[in-house]
Amino acid sequence: MLNKQIIASLFTTVALSIVTANAIAVPSQQVQAEKLGLEISEEAKSRDTGWADNTSDMLMLLRNKQGQESIREIKTKTLELLDDGDKSLTIFNKPRDVKGTSFLSFSHPVGNDDQWLYLPSLKRVKRISSRNKSGPFMGSEFSFEDLSSFEIEKYRYNYLGDENINGLESFMVEQFPVAENSGYTRRIVWLDKIEYRVQKIDFYDRKNSLLKTLSYSDYKQYLNKYWRADSALMINHQSGKSTELQWSNYAFKTGLVESDFNRNTLKRAR
Repeated sequence: MLNKQIIASLFTTVALSIVTANAIAVPSQQVQAEKLGLEISEEAKSRDTGWADNTSDMLMLLRNKQGQESIREIKTKTLELLDDGDKSLTIFNKPRDVKGTSFLSFSHPVGNDDQWLYLPSLKRVKRISSRNKSGPFMGSEFSFEDLSSFEIEKYRYNYLGDENINGLESFMVEQFPVAENSGYTRRIVWLDKIEYRVQKIDFYDRKNSLLKTLSYSDYKQYLNKYWRADSALMINHQSGKSTELQWSNYAFKTGLVESDFNRNTLKRAR
């Protein structure tokens, strides 16, 4: 009888130990996944630091569900700030109905970004409120939120695993926006393991349904360090529309300063 009690007691102890070990392992695995997701994102950010400023020409191709296309010619200017998020200026040159429209964005690691849009037809500068940043930018499939620079503090992270994409072994990192007015519950980012370049991003809406996919292609290296894609395609799975961006004539360290990014000069932006 005693032996049976001892065996039963040992069995209970072992069973409890297994349950406890499993209970500890699950949170531990999650913590490790969060840590790894953060580390991968930090490495990607670190590798793209130090370029100072850049300018480029950009074509924006808008396509509706039927495949009809309209094209806009744009000039972009970006200033890197090491103690804050980037500042960017987007200027529309063609076609005539959007010529002179300009968009100014001040990204911040913490808190809401500052964004303004100048509409020449109204001859006024419109501030974009944090509640409206999930709205479409100039009729494209990009939202105002998508135009902010990537900052580590804007997200919580989770490593999902590895996957081959575009012929490259890549990390899959889940990113959860911390901003309460974000239009997304999460996004999944694929970064190649060699250069940590973003290959693809899946965006999930507030109902946690897949909303959009952004794919980058034709990367080129500048200053022997910094990678920029020549093309990016944003597909809206819910509307059937898409927007393609094509960049050319990149120039780095051109001497841009903070005074070149001023909301009072939006009306005269060139």
